[in-house]
Amino acid sequence: MKVEHTCEGSSYSAASSVRFLFFFPSLQIMMAVSGEQAMAGERMLRMPSCLLKPTRVMLSHKPWALFILIFVFVSFAYHKLYWGIWEDPKSRGPPYGLSAEISCAHYVPSSLNIAGGPSPSTGSVFFVETSEQTTPSYLFSCSVESAARAHPTSRVVVLMKGLAKENASLPKHWAFSLMSCFPNVEIQPLDLTDLFSGTPLAQWYLQPQRQQEPHFLHVLSDACRIVLMWKFGGIYLDTDFIVLKDLQNLTDALGIQDDDELNGAFLSFKPKHKFMELCMEDFVQNYNGWVWGHQGPELLTRVFKKWCSIQTIKSMSCKGVSALAPEVVYPIPWQDWKKLFEPVSALELRKLLKNTYAVLVWNKLSHGTKLEIPSQALLAQLYSQFCPATYTKMKQDSEELSRHAV
Repeated sequence: MKVEHTCEGSSYSAASSVRFLFFFPSLQIMMAVSGEQAMAGERMLRMPSCLLKPTRVMLSHKPWALFILIFVFVSFAYHKLYWGIWEDPKSRGPPYGLSAEISCAHYVPSSLNIAGGPSPSTGSVFFVETSEQTTPSYLFSCSVESAARAHPTSRVVVLMKGLAKENASLPKHWAFSLMSCFPNVEIQPLDLTDLFSGTPLAQWYLQPQRQQEPHFLHVLSDACRIVLMWKFGGIYLDTDFIVLKDLQNLTDALGIQDDDELNGAFLSFKPKHKFMELCMEDFVQNYNGWVWGHQGPELLTRVFKKWCSIQTIKSMSCKGVSALAPEVVYPIPWQDWKKLFEPVSALELRKLLKNTYAVLVWNKLSHGTKLEIPSQALLAQLYSQFCPATYTKMKQDSEELSRHAV
């Protein structure tokens, strides 16, 4: 029989005390030993029955009672901390002041010449997000928009690891709504096991210790781009590029970053190209995930030097693969990334970008820098001209935040 005792709206049952003793067997021994003390407690001044038994334990076994209280408190704190840290960010909703609803008619004029959609005869443009992030930034949105505008007849494929394969709908975020306004943009889940299957990187990816390496997400991105180029061909771009012109004319090519190093932020190759096959082999044979860039720019530089039997990188074409001059896709050296936030005249901008197809913004270095919108800063002008829909959203959000700040 379960006997209920109530005290100020709360309840305490004999069954509860049995369960309590089950989880703390050491207390069964202590309570048996203290039976006489418990009997004496009955002759004490009566207190509410719901507090009687806990009080006896507290008085008779102070060290144990203190230990139990500390244990319960720490367990509770750990539980709250754990679930606070691992709470799904998507459940928190969009940032304040940023609407997830986008009017395509407002942001993307119908006069834009992409109504026909992509053509199967042209290669795809690929973007990859290897983290679980599903809240694209303004720069991410600008990268995709500028590529979609510059390649109206090409598929612009955005692969994101954070998207669940079984979920047909995209997360509620303004950037997904805006990118979806372009009929040639496709946003898909990134299945890494499937992507790497049938390549030398399949076994490498399945080794769990790789994920403990300090640069794993960047290395994973390096792996994805060379496999995409080998399997499907087309164009690969990092998500911090702003595209100015059609890149389809730059075939079997990659760009020179500085004096003696190539960069894989832009790649353009036909499928099953031998150069990309050699890159995959080098990725596995000379793997070192603990050194920044070893699997990215350094890998491409190593393979290109072997490919051409040269010691120094320069603008050239060798055995059908072109190393493009820095101004083609890396007009702003990474050392000078702050120039992106400095004002330039329209004449200076045209001169700077005369021979440029795309501009890398070096987001790893520049992401914490404030960009005034609108302004004459180089980056602001690039947004305005080459991803006007994203730029309009940036201005709208900036104005809304300013109103709330007043």
